[in-house]
Amino acid sequence: MSRWKGLPEELDPRLRHLVVGLRRVKDRSGLSLRRLAAKTGYSTSSWERYLSGRSLPPREAVEAIARLGGDDPARLLALHEVAAEVWGRAPDVTPAPRPPAAAEAGADPPRAPGRALRVTLVAGSVALVLAVAAAVLLAVRLTDGEEPAAAPRAVSGPVTESARESRRPVYTCRSERIDGRWYAGNSRTVKAILAKGHAGPEVAEAQCLLREAGLAPGAVDGIFGPHTERAVRDLQQRAGLVVDGIIGPHTWKALRE
Repeated sequence: MSRWKGLPEELDPRLRHLVVGLRRVKDRSGLSLRRLAAKTGYSTSSWERYLSGRSLPPREAVEAIARLGGDDPARLLALHEVAAEVWGRAPDVTPAPRPPAAAEAGADPPRAPGRALRVTLVAGSVALVLAVAAAVLLAVRLTDGEEPAAAPRAVSGPVTESARESRRPVYTCRSERIDGRWYAGNSRTVKAILAKGHAGPEVAEAQCLLREAGLAPGAVDGIFGPHTERAVRDLQQRAGLVVDGIIGPHTWKALRE
């Protein structure tokens, strides 16, 4: 088994889970980095970055290493989806792998244009159209002798704590058993991937079910914080699952049983 260098302490836990999973699969495959590059079409330098947490691997690379290690890609892809949110790009925007010969040369695969670039271009085009329309309208008004109206002044001020509280959703636990599964009235999902930092009704559902299981996720506020993560780990250990603090299909099954 490879002797891996420790990951940086500041590395986000969600990205750390993915890197650790990739390392385990790579160890099971018994392949060197050079052989891994030759079989996947991604260069040796790329795999060095992927396995040290310095770069987010594309989905195709995750699927390729999972199959080489004889592992089900679904779990690694679920971790990749969570890590992609931390990395700041959508999980489906991935570069196409180059042929093995190019990977051996150490060149990285070409990158597909990011979603951020497309959004920026569209926003710029819309802004330009609006600016031209406003200029034409102003010229027509001045020609007719009409003074342009003053733009309304935005009302600004500090947002009070009570205003923030009023905007927060309120979740309740209404546990009932339907078709052999427990539901708490906030979400009926059995596949959503949740990890520390996520928020919403799915998190509140998990918190209610953790309480139903006799664990302590903290307040049922729909926010996946350290208390909820600790309770998830306790449930995973009790159910004989991989203890990673991430809720996926297997953990949902344990919660709803």
